Amino acid sequence: MTNFKYLKLNKIKKIRYIKHNQKNSVFIVFLHGFMSDLEGKKPKTFLNFAKKNNLSFLALEYSGHGKSTGKFTNGNISKWSQETKMLIKKIVKKKKIILIGSSMGSWISLNQFKFFKTQIVGFMGIGSAPEFLEGLMWNKFTKKMKKEIKQKKIINLKHGDYEYPITLQLIKDGRKNKILNKKIYQNLKVTMIHGSKDKSVPVSYSRKVLKIFKNAKKKLVIVKNGDHSLSSSKWLNLLKKELKIIIN
Repeated sequence: MTNFKYLKLNKIKKIRYIKHNQKNSVFIVFLHGFMSDLEGKKPKTFLNFAKKNNLSFLALEYSGHGKSTGKFTNGNISKWSQETKMLIKKIVKKKKIILIGSSMGSWISLNQFKFFKTQIVGFMGIGSAPEFLEGLMWNKFTKKMKKEIKQKKIINLKHGDYEYPITLQLIKDGRKNKILNKKIYQNLKVTMIHGSKDKSVPVSYSRKVLKIFKNAKKKLVIVKNGDHSLSSSKWLNLLKKELKIIIN
């Protein structure tokens, strides 16, 4: 049974998270994807990995996700990045950090570099999707869809078995969080892992992320026949293997 905790950010806002504290060790911080939560296989896998390898661990649910408070439609990249920053400050404090970002979590991860520059020693992206709101949504909307979202301030997007309520404020906020034109000069290990059959995010997004890092030890792992989530036991083992390489 996973031991969830809540951090109260103010009178009405609380963020659900899991943590494992190991004395004098690096912190693995896992950031989940868009409309995801901590009930999936990846956070549990990384929590168990941390316990087994005597490492600290933190994962959180952004507002409007999982059991954290707030409406999903009120959230955006700026808010979710700020919440992540607040939790890292409160839980991780001054310890070294290895970030793991899944899909949108990679975008949130990249936003943390401006706050925790010297603390971040490694970064692993899984099906990374920075700037997906513009590139994979807005730019692909038809004129009719753009008109609808401008008038109603929201549009419900069907993708596979899911329906995503996409707000106009979310799209606009995404434009304020451009990251692919930035440069990060820290010397650290950066590994991007992407499924070759990812139907949600093209592999080119992981390549774009690697270009941001100028002095990092960079690696791109394309998983043959891999999907977007990479959550089967075979692929989870691969993620753990790659994480081990970053740590050592």
